[in-house]
Order: sequence, then structure tokens, then C-alpha cells
Amino acid sequence: MNLPLNTTLEDVQNTPDKRQLAIDHVGIKSLRYPVFFESDNAGPIRVVASFNMYVRLPHHVKGTHMSRFVELLEKPGQVFSVITMKTFMQTMLTVLEADSGYVEMRFPFFLSKTAPVSGVASMMDYGVTLKAEMGEQFTLTVKAEIPVTSLCPCSKKISEYGAHNQRSLVTVEVEVDETLTLDQLIAMVEKQASSELYGLLKRPDEKYVTEYAYDNPKFVEDLVRDIAGTLDKSEAIDGFRVECENFESIHNHSAYAMIDRM
Repeated sequence: MNLPLNTTLEDVQNTPDKRQLAIDHVGIKSLRYPVFFESDNAGPIRVVASFNMYVRLPHHVKGTHMSRFVELLEKPGQVFSVITMKTFMQTMLTVLEADSGYVEMRFPFFLSKTAPVSGVASMMDYGVTLKAEMGEQFTLTVKAEIPVTSLCPCSKKISEYGAHNQRSLVTVEVEVDETLTLDQLIAMVEKQASSELYGLLKRPDEKYVTEYAYDNPKFVEDLVRDIAGTLDKSEAIDGFRVECENFESIHNHSAYAMIDRM
């Protein structure tokens, strides 16, 4: 049953505030919400994202309109992407009557990948965070957590047969324009690893990826340098930070390296 809205209720949050203190960030935090996200030409997919959404509040206004943040996510036809984030931020500032704002959305991003020999398809998931800020300028930062395989060059060199290898987690954070998609960023990283990962492999695929990694050994230092070199060549990337953690298979610790060009 929908009751009529009472438009005579006092709007307390829109009353003047006498303390003369502007608030840099005010809004909603840790809102988990289902939305549509699109990357490349595969069409929108439904994701469940965790949102932090803030605006700057002028010194003379008592409070912001908290409900309007949620209403923005319920806008019909709303699809998030690297391309649409700027428009979304402009709309948010208009609706919230603010001159600057910040949005962070975190979600698992799934890609369908085909095995290198058998061609069987399976899904791979990547942790993704988009951070958008708008004031006098608009900036967009994309963070992606990308698991890969690394094989130790030293182990290969000194061993009569075999070489230790492990799963590695590459975390890249890049300042991007609207021309770079998540698919492209993930592919840029995976191509620099000893081998990329797959959700499903048949025996011929296992043979292929094992031998491919053996022929492409890389220290953790090699990984971050090769990835950084690739990111640095992209005209769509203004700055980046790349981290790699190798979960060592023969040590009780991880190997780690980072290059920061943010």
C-alpha cells in the first residue's frame, strides 16, 4: 500500500548551520547493492558492489540528503563502466546540490576464459575497485587484483630438473581515462606473467601452461618491472602503482615487490 507523501514535514537537514564548518566528505558507506556493470562489448552484467558515496557539505548547510545516494543507484537504465563514471559523478553532484564528491565501488568482476589447447570455457574472478572524484576536475582510478603464475628463474637454473613455481597476486592501481576497459587492463597484466590462470583446464591444457611457465621464468622483480613497462606505454594511463606478492611454494614467506608511479 503506497501512502501519499507528506510534503509539509520539516526538512531539518536543509536548515542553516551556525558553526561555520564545511565537511569534506559526508554520505553513505559500505552500502552493498546490485547494479549493472559493462566492460568491452560483452554487454552489461549484474554485479553486487560495495559503495562509498560522499559529497562536500558547505559550512552553512546542516546535513546532506542521504536517501538521494540510494536513489541514484535505482535510476532506470543505470549501467556502470569506466566510460560512464564521469556522467554518474556529474549527476550525483547535481542531485546532491554539491560542488565536489567521491564514489568508490568494489566488486568481483568475472571474465569468461578459454583454455589454451582444449578451448573449454570457464569463469575467472578478479577483485576490482573504482574510485572517482569530481570537483574542479574529474579523476578515475581503477584497482584490480589479478592472480597469475610465476616460476623462479634461479630454481630453474640450478636444478637438474623442475623448478618451483607458485600463484602470485598482482595488484595494479591506475589513473585512467575513459578509453581503457577492465578487460584490457587485466590482459595487459596477465601477458607479463610466467603464465595466466584459468578456472578449468584439461590434461593437454595443464601440459601447455606448465611448459609455458617453465619457458617464461620470472622473479617477483621481473613481474613488477615488466608490468610497469607495459602500463607506462599506455596513453590511457596517467599514473600507476603495481604490486606483486608471490606466495612462495618452498618458503614460509611471500616475496614482494612494488613500483609506484602515481
